[in-house]
Amino acid sequence: MSSTTQISPRTALVFGGSRGIGAAAVNRLAADGYTVAFTYVSREDKARELVASVERDGGRAFAVQADSADADAIRGAVDQVVERFGAISVVVVNAGILRGGTIDAVSLEDLDLMLDINVRAVFLSIQATVPHLADGARVVTIGSNVSIRTGIQGASVYQLTKTALIGLAKGVALDLAPRGITVNNIQPGPTDTDMNAGGIEALADLSPLKRVGAPQEIAGLISYLAGEDSRYITGATITIDGGFTL
Repeated sequence: MSSTTQISPRTALVFGGSRGIGAAAVNRLAADGYTVAFTYVSREDKARELVASVERDGGRAFAVQADSADADAIRGAVDQVVERFGAISVVVVNAGILRGGTIDAVSLEDLDLMLDINVRAVFLSIQATVPHLADGARVVTIGSNVSIRTGIQGASVYQLTKTALIGLAKGVALDLAPRGITVNNIQPGPTDTDMNAGGIEALADLSPLKRVGAPQEIAGLISYLAGEDSRYITGATITIDGGFTL
C-alpha cells in the first residue's frame, strides 16, 4: 500500500472540538465516516451534547477533557484516544484564544497565555500524535486570516501567534513527508462563533460578500484536506475568508 493513501482505521482527533469551528469539524468528519475524538476544556455540557448529536446521526464520537495549556493533558488525551481506537488518521488542531490589547497594554499573563494556547499547544498536540499517526495521515491546523491583515489596533499578539502557524505547517510538513503525512494550515476569516459574538454585523459589513463565514464552511475545507483528493497538498496555508483580505 502506498504511504500516500489514507488507510484504516479512520479515526480523527480534533483538539478544541466542543464549540464553533471545532464542533463543525467533529460533525463533518463523523459524517465522512470517521470515528471522531475531540478535546474540550470546561464546557462538559457542550461536549456531551455534541457526542449525542453525532450518535443520533449514526456516527461515533468521544469527548476527552484536556486543557491545551497543559502539556501533560495533551499527551494524556492522545493516550486515551489511542488506547480506545488505535492509530489516528486525521488530526485537527483548533484550540485557540484571543486577548486584545495594544502593545503598551498587553499584560505578560495574556501574552504568555496566547503563546501557550495558540502556538505551543499546537506544536505539542502534533508532536504528541506523531508516534500514533497512520502513514498517509492528515494534519490540519486552524490559523486566522489576521496573519495577512487585521486592520484594527490591539491584535498584535493574536496576529503574531497565527502567523507562526504558517511556518509551523511548512516545517512539520517536511518532517512528516517521508511517511506520506500531509500538514496544512487553514486561515478562516470572521466566522459566526462565540469568539465573534456581538460583532457579527460589523464584521459582515467589512466583507466583500457582506457576510461572515459559517463554521460548516470551514469544516468543509477541513474535510477536503482530510480526504483523498488533497493528498498532493502539504505545507500549504489556505485562506477562507470570503475575500475579507482582498
